[in-house]
Amino acid sequence: MTEPLASSRAYRIGIDVGGTFTKAVLIDNATHEVVGRFSVLTTHSDPRGVARGVVDVFRNVLEQSGVDPKEVIFLAHSTTQATNALLEGDVASVGVIGMSTRLESLLAKSQSAMKPIELAPGRHMRPANRFLMKETLTDGGIRKAIDELRAEGAKVIVASSAFGVDDNEAEETVRRLVVEAGLAATCGNDITKLYGLTTRTRTAVINASILPKMIDTALMTEASVREAGIQAPLMIMRGDGGVMNIAEMRRRPVMTMLSGPAASVAGALMYLRVSDGIYFEVGGTSTNIGVIRNGRPTVKYARVGGHETYVSSLDVRVIGIAGGSMVRARDHKLVDVGPRSAHIAGLPYAAFARPEDIAEPRIEFFQPKADDPADYVAVRAANGIRYAITNTCAANVLGYARPGLHAYGNPEAARRAIAALAEFIGKSIEDTARAILDIATDKVIPVVEDLIAEYRLDRDQAVLVGEGGGAAALIPHASSRTGLHHEISRDAEVISSIGVALALVRDVVERVIPNPQPEDLKRIRREAFEAAVKLGAAPDHVEVTIEVDQHTHRVRAIAIGASEMRARQRRDEVGESEAREIAAKAMGVNPERVTLAAATPRMRVFQGEVEERSWGFFRKRRSPVRAIDLDGVIRVQRSHGVVRPVSAATALDGLRRLWEDTTIYNGDSTITPDIFVIVGGQLIDLSGVNSIDQAAAVTRSELDGLTSDTSIALIGIPPSRGL
Repeated sequence: MTEPLASSRAYRIGIDVGGTFTKAVLIDNATHEVVGRFSVLTTHSDPRGVARGVVDVFRNVLEQSGVDPKEVIFLAHSTTQATNALLEGDVASVGVIGMSTRLESLLAKSQSAMKPIELAPGRHMRPANRFLMKETLTDGGIRKAIDELRAEGAKVIVASSAFGVDDNEAEETVRRLVVEAGLAATCGNDITKLYGLTTRTRTAVINASILPKMIDTALMTEASVREAGIQAPLMIMRGDGGVMNIAEMRRRPVMTMLSGPAASVAGALMYLRVSDGIYFEVGGTSTNIGVIRNGRPTVKYARVGGHETYVSSLDVRVIGIAGGSMVRARDHKLVDVGPRSAHIAGLPYAAFARPEDIAEPRIEFFQPKADDPADYVAVRAANGIRYAITNTCAANVLGYARPGLHAYGNPEAARRAIAALAEFIGKSIEDTARAILDIATDKVIPVVEDLIAEYRLDRDQAVLVGEGGGAAALIPHASSRTGLHHEISRDAEVISSIGVALALVRDVVERVIPNPQPEDLKRIRREAFEAAVKLGAAPDHVEVTIEVDQHTHRVRAIAIGASEMRARQRRDEVGESEAREIAAKAMGVNPERVTLAAATPRMRVFQGEVEERSWGFFRKRRSPVRAIDLDGVIRVQRSHGVVRPVSAATALDGLRRLWEDTTIYNGDSTITPDIFVIVGGQLIDLSGVNSIDQAAAVTRSELDGLTSDTSIALIGIPPSRGL
């Protein structure tokens, strides 16, 4: 039998469907290098919707790069369709069939009856409601409720039963009869296994409202992909940073909300190897800001119309300042920057003009939109063209937008435009540019400070991560003002598309379990593992992390893995010396001062030694910690910690000693440490656990099946220095 050629090529395609552009990148599977890129305007008005743009970009990027469709082993796209459909009120009418036993009915009837849900200011979804008792539930009674809801205009039916997460028989019966009636259906147990009938039903209603449109788009996209000769599974980006296959998207399209920001941070994590930091996706009009913690983006439940849902998505803060935000001035002084952008005003950036085009510039004031103040600034050149003065223009003047960055234009053209504004406000060109960015970053810095405090980031270790085409317009200046180190992603302008191509399969299983026992944790871990495999992950590449919230009694198992078609061959894994170099650079010390403190087969933990002068001649020592995986990604980054190498046989005893050694007892109060347990390549974060018994139970579930001599690494972050 002839073996396949070793030189056979394999590629991944990632497509980001944005509000303005749909961008595709073609990535070499072996090197992760971008070998092709293409973009088209997002096809909102096409009869095929955004699917048309998805098809156009992947066909063009293949043709442009000379790649055979059969060489594509992974194809995925993010989408704004779910979010936009909700914001624009472009949703299907939904009917709800609530159910419970007679004993539970008094409360369940009101909790499952959905009131109007505000999707955007002035836009409401108004579900129709019916309620049935389980004791008298019959096929005939269900069909009658379906017919009544259909008569009220319902196109999709939600089945939501009290305690349906424990017993879903009634919901599944309704689903069967709804489908027989020719309508689409969503069950509450499809969305989440968490209790909370109101939130579970609300989430199912939102899912149902976008179901028909998303299914149509999925069918058209998949058909076009197959027609093009691509046989790889089509994956869709989720809002929590993972991907799911198209079959799962047809069932739970609501999971794609906010998948754009999720895609960009996935790309940045692959390129920059950041453990802890604040990431920015800077566009032309707005900026998304979120947190990377322990090498993963932070996730919360999305809110719709001010109401909580059970949809996991990145914790993203959106501010109306970005690369294209325009300057405002009056009475010979600057008064604001934004929120209107050059894109909204339809003006070119002065920074992207030729210097000779900005001849004899004169200041003009105007209203971008009818209701806007008339203090936005533009310059009118001798050629009659009006140019916007933006954050990007200021960044070019100050040298923040360097060659090679997407925001880099023509600094001389930017200087000429800003010179006219500088004369108007009576400052130098550089001081005017700096004042523009001061005003812009005044809106960014408070968000950064709030996120550092909320997520207890170590300020000495946190990095500002710049993504998106406008990153250089804001991030370097914010870095200089806060003293925080910054990095801008390579290929930042297409980082979302890259993130889609490199994203991993992800699923989350949650349960409410008071005082969970090891068998409970083992069961939920297995369920999460199987869920990720069902979505397309290769079983050998799935890692499951368990989190326990003592206050809410929620147990969460997060499964992350590479898809079957793109499970990476680790021919390029980093060795110990390279990992040491990465750790030393991140600590800011020479590699000679860094020691390997513990190791597992898939991760190494390094510890450094740093002396700091404090109060004159007194010196204090700290031991920074970096845990680095085989891809060279920093998974734990702390300015001080305690590292203990143990085996599977001694891990629980070692954990108890480490807990005791790093806990602070202050009178009647006890301050517990942050603890990390590394098993293989899995990072078990016990930061939210506040008792050693609970920490031991979570750890015990991860040790199951390991040989007694398996290497385990323990990291303890004492509270006094872990903030």
